[in-house]
Amino acid sequence: MSVWIRRGLQAVNAVIVLAALVLLVSALTTQRADAGAPAAAPAVNGMALLGAAIAVAGSAIGAGIAVAYTGAAALAAMSERPELFGRAIVIVGLAEGIAIYGLVIGVILIQRA
Repeated sequence: MSVWIRRGLQAVNAVIVLAALVLLVSALTTQRADAGAPAAAPAVNGMALLGAAIAVAGSAIGAGIAVAYTGAAALAAMSERPELFGRAIVIVGLAEGIAIYGLVIGVILIQRA
């Protein structure tokens, strides 16, 4: 992968992370206007839903990139030393955990909306 593509992907990832953090803070600090009113129809906070979408999408993209690199390195290492299978699976699993963190944040934000 060329240096320019890698830098472009890093810039896009940084923008997504910053946007998700801004939306997360915005969604968690806003108060509902109808806090004392009876709940006839729940008010939907669009910023929370947008933040959840960005969190899940950004973490999925990041996890995909991480699994691509760690999976390729794990297969290369296991072709030379098969006893590294356990360590390689743990490292690839840690990369997949990034998507789970984004999903958890998305669920929290949707519940908050």
